This record gives sequence, structure tokens and C-alpha cells, in this order.
Amino acid sequence: MPQSILIIDPDTDFLEWAARHLATSQVAVLTASSPEDGLKKFAAERPDLVITEFHLKPVNGIEVLKRIRQTDPNAMVVLSTGFPPTNAVIEAMKLGAFDFLRKETLPFDLRPLVESALKSSEAQRALDSAPAEAAFDLGDSVMIGRSQAMQSVFKIIGRVSRSEAAVMITGESGCGKEVVARAIQRYSLRSGKPFVAINCAAIPESLLESELFGHEKGSFTGASALRIGRFEQCDGGTLFLDEIGEMPMHVQTKILRVLQEGEFSRVGGNETLKTDVRIIAATNRNLEKEVEVGRFREDLFYRLNVVRLHLPPLRERPEDIPLLARFFVDRLAKKRHNPRLRLAEDACALMESYNWPGNVRELENTLQRAAVLANTDVLTARDIPLGLGIAPRPDSSLSPTPLTQDDAIQFLLDSASALQEAPIPWIEKLLAEAALRRDPQNPLAAARLLHLKPAAFRKLLGES
Repeated sequence: MPQSILIIDPDTDFLEWAARHLATSQVAVLTASSPEDGLKKFAAERPDLVITEFHLKPVNGIEVLKRIRQTDPNAMVVLSTGFPPTNAVIEAMKLGAFDFLRKETLPFDLRPLVESALKSSEAQRALDSAPAEAAFDLGDSVMIGRSQAMQSVFKIIGRVSRSEAAVMITGESGCGKEVVARAIQRYSLRSGKPFVAINCAAIPESLLESELFGHEKGSFTGASALRIGRFEQCDGGTLFLDEIGEMPMHVQTKILRVLQEGEFSRVGGNETLKTDVRIIAATNRNLEKEVEVGRFREDLFYRLNVVRLHLPPLRERPEDIPLLARFFVDRLAKKRHNPRLRLAEDACALMESYNWPGNVRELENTLQRAAVLANTDVLTARDIPLGLGIAPRPDSSLSPTPLTQDDAIQFLLDSASALQEAPIPWIEKLLAEAALRRDPQNPLAAARLLHLKPAAFRKLLGES
């Protein structure tokens, strides 16, 4: 489908160059030399992309951006100028600008940036015209998956929920083992009772026993008051012991007694307490090997391993990635009160091709970063920061590294010496401004730097 670009700039030489540079058989270019004319053309034509100069009169590019986004909250707007103030760049991105470019980089960066913006605009309009996914019904559950592996997990959850058997959940970190444990509890006869989760690897070994079983006042240094442990708090409910392979041996012995007898004692106490707790354990270790080398009690292993449920890593069920991604984006949209936040198809395709070493947790964190850093309300492939970096990998070259003012001036002056013929008029003016910034009090030196006579230099600056 043909697309259109509106360029707003008082420099007619720049408008003429940009129109020639960007127009194709599939892209029409509209131009306006004033903000009033530009806003009228935007209202009448609704272009796919607006490129506006920052230094406009009587209102600047930030105000133009505000008015356009008030008319169309999804509008794609790019600002540009020779030397943009830092606060203007921050304000523009905060208001939803797609990008803010230095004008001296436009001969190199304008076309790829426009191509990227037009793809985002096309994705936005495709989502706007697509019917809602009626089948994408989350209900009150976060157990999501249409893969055969996850369907098998759901069946085991359904079966084990009817019993009181201990469950061992295995799988890599970040797969969602606690989510599975909560689902088992939610559909069990204990659904109205407490669910308490403990990460055995996150609590210091010296404190884990007290955390689980509580302690009496004065039982050790710092025990200034009676503490009720998790087994007492969770009586009648479900206790989830995550990373149980990290549990020290002396605590394993007390856990075994709870499983066998339903009783325990607080640290430093003599009273025997009763508790009725269902235990669900989880680990990313091979507990059979831990038993072999003597780091995990064999009798406790068999007590916990009554029902084994393995949660597959995300890379083994790529068909679940779009469902999970859309769920996380929908949740972010609700949390941020932004119902327009959505996920484009090319973003889903990119995420399906990635192996997700951090599994579901990495997917969720990636989408959170993408939602914060994206230029629009539709997350496209260029917005998805795969891996450990915080910047998007796809098309990352389209967003040039910000230059300091001195870097930009040097860039322009170096470019001037490399030109074999007269530069484009709007670039000539930028060169003159850059040279003058070197020494604002010495225009003669700036003119000599560009091999220009003083009169010609003043003419470039618009002076008489």
C-alpha cells in the first residue's frame, strides 16, 4: 500500500533535497515551510510519517509534535535540527517522537530511519485494522501454552491437584516453576488456604532453619523475640520450596520429619508442634546426582519425588512465545494505563527465532525493557533488546551514537574538506554555523576555515 511522508522545514533548499531523496513509486512526499501549513496538511492527509525541524516559528517542533500526537496518538514524528538542545531531545522522546536526529547526519541516516519508521507505521495500521483475538482468553490464570509439551504439563497439574501427594517440579531457571506450583494449589482442595513460597538459595544457611520452623526468644544471638516460621503460618495450605537442592543437610533432616510425622520444633524450643502442610518442591539441579554424591538425603528425595513434573525450557516450545509475549504486553498495557501498547508480528517472529537462555523470565524482562525504550506504542522487531544488552539488536545501526557538539562540528568541517563539488545549500549553511561555533567572536577565522570571503560567509548565515 502506498505511504506518505510530510516534511516541515522553513529551509526550502532542504525541502527540495529531502523530497528528491525520499520520494519513490511507493512513497509520496508532502512538504510545508511553516508549522501552520504543516499541521493543516497533517489533518487533511494523515501521512504515515512526519519529519519536522525543531527551530520553527511561531511554534517550535516540540509544539508541532504535541499537536500532532493530540490529533493522532500513534502518529510517527521525527524531529531534526543542526544542534538540538539536550532538554529538547529528552522532551521530544518523552512526548512520543520516533527519533530526534542531528541535521548533519541526515545525508547518511535519513533514508534508513524513514524506512524503519514507515515499517512501524505499517505495523501500527495493520494492528488497528485487525480483528481482536477472541480466542486469546487469559481468564485469571497465567498458565499459557498451546505446545504439546505444555498441554502435557496442564494435564499433570489437573491430575495431581486432586491428590495430596508431594510434587517435585524440575526445569531450568526462569521456566515458571512457581507459577506451576501456584496452579496446583489453586485447583486443589487447599485453594482457599495459604500459599507460601520460599527460595532456599536466597536465604543464608544460618537463617533458613529459623525461616522455616521459627525460633524461640533467646535461642541464638539476635533472637530477641519469638518468631513464627513458615510451617506454622502455612498450616492447612501449601508450602513451595524453590531451589530445594540448595538446602543444607541439617534442614533436610527436619523437613523429612515434617513429611513423615507432620510435626516439628522451633529453633531453641522443646515444644513439639503439629502442622498440616502440602509440600511442592522445585529444583534446576539433578537431584539424583546430588543423592549419589551425598549432598541430598535419599529418603527425603523419595518423599518429595512422589509426582515428578518437568517444565520444558522456552526454546523447546517456540509456538508458546507469541502467546506469552502478548500476555506480558497486555499486562504492561494495563499497568501503565496504555491500552494502545501492542506487539507487531515481526517482533513475534524475531522472538520465536531466539533461544531464550533465561526462559520465560527473560522474555518478560525483555518486553518490559522494550516497552520503556520503544518510540511508539507498537513494539516492532527493532524495539526488542535480545540478549544482555539494553539496546535493540535489529536495525540498531539506524540509531546513530549521539555526538557531542564538538564531535558534530568536527564532523561537518571534515566533511567540507572532502567535498569535491559545491555542497547542497542547506549543508553549506550548517558548515558555516559549525565553523562559527569554533570561535563565535572571530567570524573572519571561520570564513578562512571554509575558504570563503567574509561577504560570502555572512550571506550563508543570512546576514547582510
